[in-house]
Amino acid sequence: MPKSKVRKKKDYVIAPGSRTPGAIKSGPSSPFYVAVMLGFMLVGLLWLLVYYLAAENIGWMNSLGAYNFLIGFGFMVVGLAMTMRWR
Repeated sequence: MPKSKVRKKKDYVIAPGSRTPGAIKSGPSSPFYVAVMLGFMLVGLLWLLVYYLAAENIGWMNSLGAYNFLIGFGFMVVGLAMTMRWR
């Protein structure tokens, strides 16, 4: 039975155009972006705290009912999504 030929493996070469130029040129985020990001998260937290502690005293908030959770967590999710673009 004849032996099979051993093939020579090619060297791994990184393609020069694989990096995106936008990611290389972007610098750190501005302090305004960080303030807005943290602001969204804090507003969401404060919304939920006010809902738990004083919703029965605030008529319009009490009428929203369970939608207060959607609003509060919505603000926090927007702030969390902003952290993905924070540098």
